[in-house]
Amino acid sequence: MASPGLPLLLLLLAAPPLQPSWLPPPDTPEGKATITGFILSALDRATSFLKKRLPEINLDGVVGFRMLEVQLKGVQEKWAQDSQLQPLSLRVGKLVEKLAPLLHDSIFYLNLSDPEYLRQFHLTIKPGFWKLPRAWTHTEASMVYPTFEQEDSFSEELSDLCLVQLLGTGTNSSQPCRLSNFCRSLMTRPGCSGYCLSHQLLFFLSARMRGCTRGLFRQSQHYMNVFCANMMDLNRRADAIGYAYPTRDIFMENIVFCGMSGFSDFYKLRWLQAILSWQKPREGCYGEPAAEDEELPKAIQYQQQFLRRVKRREKQFADGCSSHNTAMAVAALGGFLYVLAEYPPAEGKLQPPTMTPPNQH
Repeated sequence: MASPGLPLLLLLLAAPPLQPSWLPPPDTPEGKATITGFILSALDRATSFLKKRLPEINLDGVVGFRMLEVQLKGVQEKWAQDSQLQPLSLRVGKLVEKLAPLLHDSIFYLNLSDPEYLRQFHLTIKPGFWKLPRAWTHTEASMVYPTFEQEDSFSEELSDLCLVQLLGTGTNSSQPCRLSNFCRSLMTRPGCSGYCLSHQLLFFLSARMRGCTRGLFRQSQHYMNVFCANMMDLNRRADAIGYAYPTRDIFMENIVFCGMSGFSDFYKLRWLQAILSWQKPREGCYGEPAAEDEELPKAIQYQQQFLRRVKRREKQFADGCSSHNTAMAVAALGGFLYVLAEYPPAEGKLQPPTMTPPNQH
């Protein structure tokens, strides 16, 4: 992606006016319950979409719903002791019950459609792999790169290679937590943007989930701090241009991965409202918007080239639904729900009242 300059200035000038908020403030029990209701309704519709399309959903799609299951169980745990929240807790419980058999059955279908990919990444959809943050922190603007690479140099093949090495699921029965010099260099390279950046974070997040703590992984928190600071910067830019369609997938992916990494400032009320508004009401999925939303100013089209992605295993359906978009949306919404359940929000931000400084991790 180009460094900030004329194209971004044109984008900011072309940005649409801010939409009025239709979500109530989350700092009252009533407001919190209303927001929770919106999120649960959206998640219920998305889970119905998963059920209808289960034979066609790819592994990325299943990962998002597996993350959601973990988040919902975390919410249940938080609300179990509060009698006032019992009705909402029951709704969460019903959603978990609806999701569990679908996640179980998804492995059968993935084994039919892409057995080798499933073998390499089966750990990421196994129960217990994804864990909720134990402590919360926030991003530091001082860590944002002065310039980004000219374009998103993301390579799914190379990212997969490094993740398989990390997970220890290669064909040579390799040990987990090992990495080649090439992967060390790729996953710590400064200046990345777009999917290159989010997959650098995913690498260190997966290392944390896998229990990798030696060598390079002693510095995991430092790299996660750097990557999420830059992912926050990119999300703010997507916000500034009105979340035009090509930016939405990476915008939600950044929220999912940084949220799972413990960065609470990604859970902004206006971002929750935006994600809720992108769901296709009839299908319950996320994906390409209606035709009337597709006309974009030239400047926006120019700037969005760095966010276009052709994913080998991406599943785009005829009705505009996207497996990856939907997965990122449900995992992002699950994160919002978990933060809402865990902490009393303040000042319109869904975040803890006290933060843990990054250097204490």
